[in-house]
Amino acid sequence: MPYYPKPLERLINELRRLPGVGIKTAQRLAFHMMKMSPEEISALAKAIAELHSSLTYCSICGNITEIGRDPCDICSDPTRDHSLICVVEEPDDLLALERTGRYRGVYHVLMGALSPLEGITPEDLRIRELLERVNNEDIREVIIATNHTTEGQATAIYLANRLGKLDIKVTRIAYGIPVGGDLEYIDEVTLAKALEGRREMI
Repeated sequence: MPYYPKPLERLINELRRLPGVGIKTAQRLAFHMMKMSPEEISALAKAIAELHSSLTYCSICGNITEIGRDPCDICSDPTRDHSLICVVEEPDDLLALERTGRYRGVYHVLMGALSPLEGITPEDLRIRELLERVNNEDIREVIIATNHTTEGQATAIYLANRLGKLDIKVTRIAYGIPVGGDLEYIDEVTLAKALEGRREMI
């Protein structure tokens, strides 16, 4: 790394620890922060510091919520369908589904996916809590919405096997073609899965 004053070097090194942030991005962010006003820097530092002091995880679904608001707003919402649980890997996956505005059930956040290579086993995820919810609540369907990665697929299969022993409907989100996407630009795996997951229109 080129020579920087120690405080700037420390900031760059800390920024590089964030996912997806390489040396050039860290440098660009650090130099941008140098141009920010003391008030802006103070507000940014306060927001970061309050992450752990003001936020926690919902005791029911595992989503992020403010301390003192447990269960979270989604789990507390009486207008949502509490018999329908959508299982996701991380809280940001939940937010992505919420942005569609199409889902009105509740969620369950696993906090990861199975990955034997990384030593992540079922005991490391919130699978036991999911099974307890299904056993203790009036659940009619569980939608498995883990990512379509090797780890996500393995997690989906594991969950389907565990949930299949219970008297509920278990579904998996389909592989999709992006809205507005031309078929010629879609990769073969996505196209094949889109065909496999087709449904009747009439």
